[in-house]
Amino acid sequence: MYSLLIKNITIVNEDTQFTGSVLIQNGKIEKIYAGEEPQNIDAQKIINGEGKFLFPGIIDDQVHFREPGLTHKGEIYTEAKAAVAGGITSFMEMPNTKPQTTTQEVLEEKYKIAAEKSLANYSFYIGATNDNIEEIKRTDPRKVCGVKVFMGSSTGNMLVDNEEALSKIFSESPLLIATHCEDEETIIKNTAKYKEEYGEDLPLKYHPFIRSEEACFKSSSLAVELAKKYNSRLHILHLSTAKELELLDDKRPSKEKRITAEVCVHHLWFSDQDYEKYGTRIKWNPAIKTDKDRLGLIEGLKSNKIDVIATDHAPHTFEEKSNTYFKAPSGGPLVQHSLVAMLELYHQDKISLNDVINKMCHTPAEIFQVKDRGFIREGYCADLTIVDLSSPWTVKDENTYYKCKWSPFQGVTFNSKITHTIVNGNIVFDNGKFDESTKGQRLQFDR
Repeated sequence: MYSLLIKNITIVNEDTQFTGSVLIQNGKIEKIYAGEEPQNIDAQKIINGEGKFLFPGIIDDQVHFREPGLTHKGEIYTEAKAAVAGGITSFMEMPNTKPQTTTQEVLEEKYKIAAEKSLANYSFYIGATNDNIEEIKRTDPRKVCGVKVFMGSSTGNMLVDNEEALSKIFSESPLLIATHCEDEETIIKNTAKYKEEYGEDLPLKYHPFIRSEEACFKSSSLAVELAKKYNSRLHILHLSTAKELELLDDKRPSKEKRITAEVCVHHLWFSDQDYEKYGTRIKWNPAIKTDKDRLGLIEGLKSNKIDVIATDHAPHTFEEKSNTYFKAPSGGPLVQHSLVAMLELYHQDKISLNDVINKMCHTPAEIFQVKDRGFIREGYCADLTIVDLSSPWTVKDENTYYKCKWSPFQGVTFNSKITHTIVNGNIVFDNGKFDESTKGQRLQFDR
């Protein structure tokens, strides 16, 4: 049996912080020790964590790893590797690949690829269409994270806009329903208006006017209305406006809610004031909006109206992104830098360390009902991240692991550094070096 002891480290878990040690046996957390270093433990590997912090592994509930069919942008192998370098131990990947993941057969093919190539644990959403409700109903909720519904078109255009289809999905899905909410009619109207005025050379600062607050709120309102009508389990992805918080009046513990919400790192970090500097590198759907929205989303996290912090990691090549507004695709790479970016907001006193861990580790595990992960608990899978909160480093092309080899954070100096990432008890990332001998596992769900 393989054993690993992490000793003399500050453990951050379930709203507490204490100095202690963790013993890992055969992939599971065997024992948690508070206080002094445990004696007479004959572990095969020992990590002295003095001066560092131990977090549960990050669970990212929204990524696009581009495989199959779009592997010039990214692939499960490369993006999972970048994820573990960023402290992410589990991911849930989206269905807008080629072919689209809208059948059980295509879904299982992706699981086979991940089993062979992914350093992180994995799950994959089945995608909704206007006519695949029977495929959704065939999905085993114990083995699949959820169903993704594009209530606004984005990269890959899997728009579900048929009222009858939406009603069937919300009333009959056995899975959690995760939604991309932007009203298509509003976007088409706004696009026509600004294209007529500016043509193909539309300045990027108008992106949040096209994919507007109105478009987001109208679509999110419909999703909430349907979820309340059918008592569905709804998770609204990547909120981008403060106004949408009006739809989330529920501040109970996240695991007790029927309607939950997520915000992504880029909507907490950037604002519309950054378009002039970064251009298409920060073109996302939904669009980055005002600083008032950014601050409102941070407050939504602190009040527990918003439950999860994720990435919507969606790489494109730099050549693809270096186009004019209408030709440049939306999305960007984030998994390697999401945790350190949130820790930077902690250093700036904008969010607590406990809130970072709650929203990136505990709550995703709770609301998706992930089995035995997301917490530092005895008997749980040993998915852990070790961080030095006082080790500044600068993002450069040469230390970026995404296949696309660029980051919207290029040139940013972060004060925190991930030193180790442990997946199922295996040290897969150790100060810039990877151990690829053991792959991640398929996530299981207590449903």
